[in-house]
Amino acid sequence: MTPEELADKLEHAAKRIGPAIARGVEHAGTLGKARIAGNASGRPGPNVITGAYRASWQATTRRLPYGAVCTLGSNAPQARRLEWGFTGMDSLGRHYNQPPFPHVEPALPFIETTLMASMRLSLAEVLL
Repeated sequence: MTPEELADKLEHAAKRIGPAIARGVEHAGTLGKARIAGNASGRPGPNVITGAYRASWQATTRRLPYGAVCTLGSNAPQARRLEWGFTGMDSLGRHYNQPPFPHVEPALPFIETTLMASMRLSLAEVLL
């Protein structure tokens, strides 16, 4: 491969890397959301009563010029208490001694592995 051919290939890859990474990040976010929801489906995570808590989890992906960022989160007021537990008095004066039911932290190694695999696939897609 000549230097000119390499330069053309790299220029072409530079135009495609942002969308490829964004797709990979979005895919990892979707799978991460599913893993968290699955972990929140009973012990050792929280017990399922209505499924509203699982449905509260969202994966929001924002594209950047050369990549993307994905935020996983829940707008449910009980999310932090379920993950980390709570001991003490709430704002209404009720006393709690609630143990933690981790469901996000156990999903982090899976999310990390999935994201790394998605990035490898994105690079392979762009460079091949």
